[in-house]
Amino acid sequence: MLLNENFLLNTETARKLFHRYAEGMPIIDYHCHLNPKEIYDNKYFTNLSRAWINDGLYGDHYKWRLMRANGVPEQLITGNGDDEKKLIAWAGTIEKAIGNPLYEWTHLELKRFFDIDDVFSRHSAPAVWEKANALLATDDFKPRRLIQRMNVKAVCTTDDPADDLHYHELLKKEEKENGFKVIPAFRPDKVLSINTPGFNSYLENLGKAANVSIDSFDHLIEAMKKRISFFHEVGCRLSDHGLNTFTFHKVSRSQLNSLFDKALIGRDPLNEEETAAYQTALLEALMTRYHELNWTMQIHMNVIRNANTPMFAKLGPDTGFDSVGFQSDIAGQIMNLLMNAEQTDSIPKMILYSLNDNDWMTLATGMQSFQKQGVQKLQLGGAWWFNDTADGMEKQLKIMAQQSLLANFVGMLTDSRSFLSYPRHEYFRRVLCRVIGTWVEDGRLPDDQSYIGKIVENIAYRNAYNYFGFFSKDKE
Repeated sequence: MLLNENFLLNTETARKLFHRYAEGMPIIDYHCHLNPKEIYDNKYFTNLSRAWINDGLYGDHYKWRLMRANGVPEQLITGNGDDEKKLIAWAGTIEKAIGNPLYEWTHLELKRFFDIDDVFSRHSAPAVWEKANALLATDDFKPRRLIQRMNVKAVCTTDDPADDLHYHELLKKEEKENGFKVIPAFRPDKVLSINTPGFNSYLENLGKAANVSIDSFDHLIEAMKKRISFFHEVGCRLSDHGLNTFTFHKVSRSQLNSLFDKALIGRDPLNEEETAAYQTALLEALMTRYHELNWTMQIHMNVIRNANTPMFAKLGPDTGFDSVGFQSDIAGQIMNLLMNAEQTDSIPKMILYSLNDNDWMTLATGMQSFQKQGVQKLQLGGAWWFNDTADGMEKQLKIMAQQSLLANFVGMLTDSRSFLSYPRHEYFRRVLCRVIGTWVEDGRLPDDQSYIGKIVENIAYRNAYNYFGFFSKDKE
């Protein structure tokens, strides 16, 4: 049977670890792209395609990439084509997706949410459409209920510094009723992107939100600190930075003010050195503030985004035209940032992700030079995005184990825009138990279920619970 109760669990020990220890643990989803407004509004999904594939330009670009590769017209991907035909087109794509994690995720989501065990195909798609749509019309399939059913205790969204966090404030009042927290995560990518068209307009919006006139680098930092304080009041305890590329470059304060003035004038874009100097100074200031507030700083690095220029112009970002980056020294540049920050003891808790797995050893070994002030202050981030496969997860777990302390790892995140993605945590937990179970049966770890089982439980849930501090005033 496809995805039977022991899929991915290749040893008896792996099966015991998963079913006794990992399977029932709650979820802390510390990085995702769910919309807090959708959680608050809690509306019925129109149909399975709207919940699963796309609702306008908001949807699952993992699926979109595969559909394009299968010759599906854009009208049935991000366009306004018939929703049932979109589902059938996705089914036809899945038929060819053997070995791709989306094959397993798709069937796992159908199984866990809709109790559908049939192999998903063009033949079965009409029956899946009918059964899923009937269920989606019930209260048990509204967004909040989907989160509750997956035993999720915290959802961390991705929020711009200028956001008013209105829906987070509303949801915060309903935490007890909902049984889960919805927490903002500070994502200042637009502030870092100094050469992006519209940067000055963005600074105006940011300045209004912070009640600061941003006409200098110092005023920018003042505005950012105010917004961080506001986010903190609403419950934020972590930030997230998308560094597609990064070069560490220090300059004097006077040079920094000059290049910032140049950016504000907007006649010429900053050159590479000027851009690097600005980003370095901004990150240094942010790291200091995060450290003061005991926030966690996430860095997602080495990405090529929006490579297809005509489609980017047509559809915008996050629509499936990204790939693994190839900056060969980016992990070393991040180490330079850490070396400099250590001089002033301003390194916050950090999770370091790279989309290029060639960077993982540099990050894993480099972070070990800066471990202090708590348990596993610096973490090698989970197998992210294109690495979010059974093989990628296994590689990341082994590097984390071999170069640091796997038992302190904060575990999985969905990184998803879909409310139906939570079975990915189950998938990760199965891979985790597969890896550790193999070590036990190879005689590399003791066959001590209570000892190993506790480690599994901690990686699945408790480490994240303790590390991020989302529940510091609560009792579990």
